[in-house]
Amino acid sequence: GNITTLKDFFHNRSQTLILEPGRSIVGNAGYLLTKINYIKEGTDKKFVIVDAGLNDLIRPAMYDSYHKIIPVRDVGEKMVADVVGPVCETSDFIAENRLIEGVKRGNILAICDCGAYGFSMSSNYNSRLKCPEILIDKDGPRVVRRREEYEDLIRTENGN
Repeated sequence: GNITTLKDFFHNRSQTLILEPGRSIVGNAGYLLTKINYIKEGTDKKFVIVDAGLNDLIRPAMYDSYHKIIPVRDVGEKMVADVVGPVCETSDFIAENRLIEGVKRGNILAICDCGAYGFSMSSNYNSRLKCPEILIDKDGPRVVRRREEYEDLIRTENGN
């Protein structure tokens, strides 16, 4: 296998092999949950407008990365649409021209494979607060990073 090939290649060499396997370990372990705020039908396409934006997950806008989107509950309709955020930027999209299931205002969608680089690349763009992080393990769910509050945004600003 690949490990054997690496061991054979580096056997009796002075180089040290250093790997950063983070993405392969945690990439598919994280989900961004987002609520459908509106469904908008344009003349050429449909839009599913959610409460998560490019400040929460910038990878689709930055790299055109693909993140599978699944409904948390099987309620709602299926439609081909763009899934877009509330940031009011042309690049504020999570998916374009995608078949989305469970489309109904108020439903929760799970955006998959956000474990690597999702939160670390998030920002407070447009004064949006960062979302909390919840860890679910054998002991159940627990908050590992609380939801930001407005005071967190202005904490480092100097008053007049």
